[in-house]
Parts: sequence; structure tokens; C-alpha cells
Amino acid sequence: MAPSHTTGPGSTVVVYGEPDHRHRLTVHLDLRCPFCKRMENGLGTIMTDAADQGRFTLHYRFATVIDDGAGGSGSLTGLSALGAAADEGQQQFAQYLHVLFAEQPAEEVDAFADTGTLLTLAGEVDGLRGEEFDRKVREGTYLPWAREVSAAFEAGDVQGTPTVLLDGTPCRSSTRWGTPSALRRSSPSCPGCEGPDALRRRRTPRHRPGTPPRPRWRPRASCGKRRPRRRAARCRG
Repeated sequence: MAPSHTTGPGSTVVVYGEPDHRHRLTVHLDLRCPFCKRMENGLGTIMTDAADQGRFTLHYRFATVIDDGAGGSGSLTGLSALGAAADEGQQQFAQYLHVLFAEQPAEEVDAFADTGTLLTLAGEVDGLRGEEFDRKVREGTYLPWAREVSAAFEAGDVQGTPTVLLDGTPCRSSTRWGTPSALRRSSPSCPGCEGPDALRRRRTPRHRPGTPPRPRWRPRASCGKRRPRRRAARCRG
């Protein structure tokens, strides 16, 4: 049994936005990961707003690695509650996800394992609390699904959270894309100014004898700024 607004093998991916959009931003998260909290608090609503504007579809994949490393079951139980929120609608799911990260406890504190805590936080989302939602959270209706989601992450190629992929390509960790202003300026096809539709190649300038070599030009993005040389982002918690 899987929640609404899910896709992929075993329905292990939660979808936000138009399901058939040609561009997909895939976000890998762990509800207890402090680095995920930092990213979600800074960019979460910006990404959902961009999806609402039709720039791309958001695909959420979740891990429970903190449960394994620090002990407990907060990532798994919280994910089960997110499944119940997805049944109520995409907006309720996204808002509840934001609330959970905003109120995320310290990594070693397993507060999300308590369904009472999860229900209290759900009260901060308009239209989420109700008899059916509360029952699903208390009874752990989506715990089996949450385990499948976690297993799908473990079987995949992504090794850490948070990881963001644009059409399967890792988005860079540069602050040029990792800020709200950069995301707002980005093209419809690329939130991080890294997509193939956004780039315009430039020639390498000639080197003048007797002067230090000049760095090679990087591709320009739709925002008009040159991209620095940086490694692809796979921030790990």
C-alpha cells in the first residue's frame, strides 16, 4: 500500500508538481539529517514555488541512514507520517516536510519516533490534521512503504544526503545555485544554472606571451554569470 502522489518502482518516489514535466529535480533527504535541514530551510519553499510555476517536477526520495547510524526510528516513522500527508495533497505534503525540517531535533535525539510529536507538528499545516490522517500516523499505516522507500535509496547510486539531481545530473554545490536569488533567476529548464538548455559555450582566450596564463572560460548560464570550476555536489550528512 502506497500513498497518493507517488511514482517509480514500488511507488517509492513522492511527486510534487506536474507528473509528466520534461525536467525533473530529484531531491534525496533524510528527516534526521542536519545538512538536509540546512538545505530545506534555505531552498525548500523556493524549489516548490519553482515547481508550482512549471519549471520542473520535484521527485522526493528518502533515506533512513541516521536511524542506522545514531539509533532509533525517527527517520522511518517521520517518513510514514509524510506518506499520510501525501494522501491529503501535494501542498500538505510539502508544507509538512518543511515543518519537520524546521523543527528537526538534534541528530542524536529521536523525537520523530514519537507519533504524538509528529501529530503536534502536523497541526501547524492548514488542512492536514483530521481523523483519517491521525489514524494513519498513530497506526503506522505507511511504515511498510517507508521501509521500501529506504531500501530503494540503499539500492541506488546516491551515497549521501542531501543530494540533488537535475534530470539525473548532480547539481553543483556552488553557492551560485545554492541560494534563493540564484534559484529565482534560473531558467525554467534548470534551477541551478547547470542545465544543457542554459549554457552558451565561450572560446578560450588567447594567451599573451610574457603574462601569466589566464584561466579557461567556463560556460555561461542563463543568469549571465560564469560558472566556477567546482566538484559536483554530493553533500553528506
